[in-house]
Amino acid sequence: MGVTPLSLAQRTAADSLVTAGRLSRVPPDLARAAAFMRQADDTLEDLPRLTKAQNRYNLAYDACHDVGEAIMAAYGYRTTNGAGQHEALGRFVRIVLDSPPGDRASGHYDRLRRARNQQRYRAAPIGSAEADLAVQTAQDLFDGAEARGITA
Repeated sequence: MGVTPLSLAQRTAADSLVTAGRLSRVPPDLARAAAFMRQADDTLEDLPRLTKAQNRYNLAYDACHDVGEAIMAAYGYRTTNGAGQHEALGRFVRIVLDSPPGDRASGHYDRLRRARNQQRYRAAPIGSAEADLAVQTAQDLFDGAEARGITA
C-alpha cells in the first residue's frame, strides 16, 4: 500500500493536535489500516439492505469512524484516552482529506457525530435525509482514504 505522504501543512496541523494532547504519534500500522478499511467496506456493503433511518445512520457513522481509524493508523496517529476521541478523529480526518473526493465528507463528519450523540443520548429522531447524508459521507470518506492509498 503506497500511502500519499502528508504535506508540511498537514503534518503541522496534525502535530498541533498532538501538542494539544488530542492525538499521540505511534508507528504507522498498515495492517491495522487495512483491517479498518475492510470493516468499513463490509459496512458500506450492508447499508443498502437497511430500512430504518436510525439504523442506516448509526451503521454509516460506524463506517465513517472505521475509515478515520484507518487513516490514523496509516499515518501513525491515535487518539488519546478520555473524552473527545471521536471529535479528535474527525479533526484529523479533516486535516488529511483536504481535497476531493473526501474533503466535503470530512467536513460533514463532525455534524454526523453531534447528531449521533443527540440520537444516542437524547433519543432524538433521525430522518431519512440525515441517514442518506451519513451513507454518502461514509462512502466519500472511504473513497477519499482509497485515493490517498489507504486500502483494504
